[in-house]
Amino acid sequence: MSVFNQSRSRIIRLIFLVTFLIIIAQLFNLQVISGKYSKLAMDNAVFPKIVYPERGIIYDRKGKAILNNTIMFDMMVTPAEMKNFDTLSFCSMMEIDTAEFAKRIKDVIYKNKNRVRPSVFQTLVTPQVQARFEENSWRFPGFALVERPVRIYPFNTAAHILGYINEVDTKDIERSEGFYRMGDYMGKSGLESTYEKVLMGQRGVQYIIKDNHNRLVGKYEEGSFDTAAVAGRGVRTYLDVELQQLAEKLLTNKIGSIVALEPKTGGILAMASGPTFNPNDLAGPDKQRNYGRMLLDVKKPLFNRAIKGQYPAGSTYKPLAALIGLDEGVINPQSHISCNGSYHYCGRSYGCTESWTGHAANLRLAIAWSCNSFFYNTFRLTVDNKAYKSPREGLTAWKNYMSNFGYGHRLGVDVPSEDGGNIPDTTQYDKEYRGSWNSCTMVTLGIGQDKMTATPLQIANGISIVANKGYYYIPHFVKNFDDETDEDTALLNKYRKKHEVLTHIPDSSYETVISGMQDVTIAGTAWRIPKIPGVNICAKTGTAENYGKIRGKLEKRKDHSLFVCFAPRENPKIAVAVIIENGGFGATWAGPIAFLMLEKYLNDTLRAERLKEVDRIAAANLIPSFLADEQKTVDSTRAWQWFEMTKDSAYIRKYVGSIIMKSSPLDNKNLPHDHQQSELFAVLNNKKTFHNHPVKELILS
Repeated sequence: MSVFNQSRSRIIRLIFLVTFLIIIAQLFNLQVISGKYSKLAMDNAVFPKIVYPERGIIYDRKGKAILNNTIMFDMMVTPAEMKNFDTLSFCSMMEIDTAEFAKRIKDVIYKNKNRVRPSVFQTLVTPQVQARFEENSWRFPGFALVERPVRIYPFNTAAHILGYINEVDTKDIERSEGFYRMGDYMGKSGLESTYEKVLMGQRGVQYIIKDNHNRLVGKYEEGSFDTAAVAGRGVRTYLDVELQQLAEKLLTNKIGSIVALEPKTGGILAMASGPTFNPNDLAGPDKQRNYGRMLLDVKKPLFNRAIKGQYPAGSTYKPLAALIGLDEGVINPQSHISCNGSYHYCGRSYGCTESWTGHAANLRLAIAWSCNSFFYNTFRLTVDNKAYKSPREGLTAWKNYMSNFGYGHRLGVDVPSEDGGNIPDTTQYDKEYRGSWNSCTMVTLGIGQDKMTATPLQIANGISIVANKGYYYIPHFVKNFDDETDEDTALLNKYRKKHEVLTHIPDSSYETVISGMQDVTIAGTAWRIPKIPGVNICAKTGTAENYGKIRGKLEKRKDHSLFVCFAPRENPKIAVAVIIENGGFGATWAGPIAFLMLEKYLNDTLRAERLKEVDRIAAANLIPSFLADEQKTVDSTRAWQWFEMTKDSAYIRKYVGSIIMKSSPLDNKNLPHDHQQSELFAVLNNKKTFHNHPVKELILS
C-alpha cells in the first residue's frame, strides 16, 4: 500500500474515532450531566399535583371558629398536553362556548409565558361539573381537578372584617417576587390580607404517574418525592361573633356603622357596616357574579364605613372639647353661658337645640343637655387663648389635641384601607380665606361640624381615651396566633403598646366630663332610652348636619344620628360608637342601638323586652328614597353604554319600554298598540330620538 493511502486511512480512522468520542461525550452529557430530557420524560410520564394547604382558622374571643374550610375543586389545564382534544364535548360539560374556551387557553399561555405549566382554567367548579369530569377525564388530556380548600362562614357575618381570598394575578406574583404561582390563592382584603403569612400555610406537591392515555394511575416512586402541605395557623381575635351578629341585624335596611371596643386593650369586639353582605357570597362558584352585582349597588355594601366613612363628629366631639378647654384653662367645671336657643357672639346667630333657662349653668349640665352655645364659646376661647400669640397658634394647639385623641390620621387598625378623616389646620383656612380668618370663621368646629370629619372607628377610639382617662391602644382585632413565634410577636407588638397621649390631664377633669356623660343617660338628651339595671352608663348623643348632591345639586338631607358611650363607668369594659345616616337625633336611632350593644356584651344576653326592641329597630327601613333614583340612573347609564358598544337592544329594552308607556299624552294619548310597538322597534334599531326627544336623555331622566 502506498504511503499516501496509508496516510489517508489513518485520517479516516481518526475522524471516526473523534466522531465516536463526541457521540459518547454527548450521550454522557444528556444522560448523566444534563437533566433536560429527563425532565421532558418526567413531564410526559408524571403529573405534579399541587396540594394546597388548609388556611388557618380565625376564632372569636370565646374560641368559636368564625370561618372554616371546606373542599372544592379547581379545573387545571396544561396546554402542552391537550392532544386529540374534543373541544365541543368539553365546552358542553363546562357549560361554556368555544370562544370562551379559546380565550381562557390563550390567557393561561400568556400569563405563564409557556404551555407546559399547569394553571387554573376555572376556579371552584360546581359539584355537577366535578362529577361529569370525573366520569370522562380520560377524554380530556391536559385537564385535571385539584382540591382547593375554600372558606365557609358558619355565622354568615363579619364580611368586612374577615375579607375574602381570591386567585393571585400577575401583579401579585410580581410583588411576591415569584413566591406565588398562577393558581395560588391569597387574602385580598380584611384579616385574610393583613395576616396572609400566618393564615396561608405552605403548599405541597404529589407526583402521580400517567399512563399512555394520560390517566392518573398511581404514585410516582411510592411518593418518595412528594412534599406534604402545611396548614396555616389559627388566629385568635377579640371579636365577639354574637355581638357582631347583633350589630349587623340592627343595621338592617340602614346605612351606617357600629364599632365596639374594649377600652383597656384596644381590642375590637364588633365592627359592622351597613348595608353588609353574606361573606359566603364571595367564597363559592358564584363569587365573581356576586362581587360584580355588589360593586354596582349604589348603597355600597362592599364599602366598610367603619374605617372609611367620613362623617362630621357632631356633638359626640363635645366631651373631647370639654377636656381640651379644661386643660387649656379657658373653662372650669363651674363655667356657664346664658343660652336661649342661639349663640350670637360672632356677629351672626348659631342655633342650639335647647332654649330653657339653666341648661348650661355649668359644664356637667352643658354636656348633659348638649348645649351648642357653650361649646361654640369653648372652641372660640381655646383658639383665642391669651397663652398664644395669635389664633393661628391657638388653632394649631387645638389640632394637636385632636391628633392625640386619634382624629385626623389613620389609627393603624389591622385591616387594610383605613381612612384618616380630617381635622383642619391653618393651611386649609388660609387657602379658603386667603389668610384672613379668626376663631369665628370656623366656630362650628366647636360642635363637631365645619371641616371636621371622622370615621366611626376614630370616634369609638376617642371616647375610649376618655374612658381610660388619657391612654389608648391602637384598635385591633387579633389578640394572638397559635404557636406564636418571635416574628409574630414583633408583628403584634405595636398593638400591645400603651399610648399615654393625654394622661397629663388630671383625673378631676376627666371625672367632671365623665359625670356629665353619665348625666346624659339620667337627666339629659338620652334619658328616655331604657337603662341596663345595675349598670352606670356614660354617653353622648350627636346630631350631625348632612349635605349631599341629588341630581347634581348640593342639598341638605336629614341629619345623621350619632351616639357614643362606655360602661360600666367604674370599670369600662366596652365603648361603642354608632352612626346612622339620615337617622335624625342621636337618641332616636343610634342611642337605642348602642344601649342594646352594651347590654348584650355586659350580660351576654338580652332581656325579653329588649329582644322586641331589636326586632323593632331591625324592621325599620331608614335607607333614603333618593338612592332608588340614583340606582336607576346608574343602571340606565350603564345599559346605554353597553347598548352603544354592542348594539344589543336587550340592555335598554326595559328603559325604552318605560319611555313609551310614560310619554306625554300629546305624544302617546291615542296611539294604538301596534303603533307603540313600531315606535319601540324604531328606537331599538338605533334611532336616537323618540318623539323628538333624545332617547339617552329620556332613559337617564
